Amino acid sequence: MPEFDFEGLIGDGGRQSDFVGEEPVGEDDLLMEQILENINTTPLGQVLKKIACLPEVRRKKVLDVRQRINKGEYKLNERLNIALDRVLEDLTA
Repeated sequence: MPEFDFEGLIGDGGRQSDFVGEEPVGEDDLLMEQILENINTTPLGQVLKKIACLPEVRRKKVLDVRQRINKGEYKLNERLNIALDRVLEDLTA
């Protein structure tokens, strides 16, 4: 079995930089800070914000609709068009 060099994995001489209370200093950390600062001004950030504001899934209603679809009592194409129109209106509003 080959030996594994743990010293080579830690670039700062064995010092770990993820202790509680230390400031982030890596390039990835700086990039993440910039992303978080600008998240509300990007299109993706705005979509994520709208998604976070959506109501929770109503399990009972989902199960009821699923049963109606299986029985053929639910006009799926008509309902799907209405739902898509509402989603598009919410995203563009």
